[in-house]
Amino acid sequence: MSIYTCPHCGEKTFNPLTKAMAGQLNSKGRPCKKCGTRCVNGKGATIFNAIYCLCSFALVVYIYLHPTIFEIIQVIALILSILIVPRIVNAFFFKMAEAIRIDLP
Repeated sequence: MSIYTCPHCGEKTFNPLTKAMAGQLNSKGRPCKKCGTRCVNGKGATIFNAIYCLCSFALVVYIYLHPTIFEIIQVIALILSILIVPRIVNAFFFKMAEAIRIDLP
């Protein structure tokens, strides 16, 4: 079930899973099934990812400098959240854009 539209052709070809895996502006993106152009999540997703990763990294450093009983579990949970939370948020909240990355053959 595709519910998100391609920014290039306007067809609904992306579902939440493919949209979550499309990545931010610095990634290759996912190709549209209809027109073949690569699409990514837009500026908002990139900004959210940067801020979230920066805050999580700051918490990892804080936990390292002020150890607790469950230090290792907290750090592992924060690292996993850096990988999972931005993708979940990208899947549902941000608009898609055309990929601007140019890869050499």
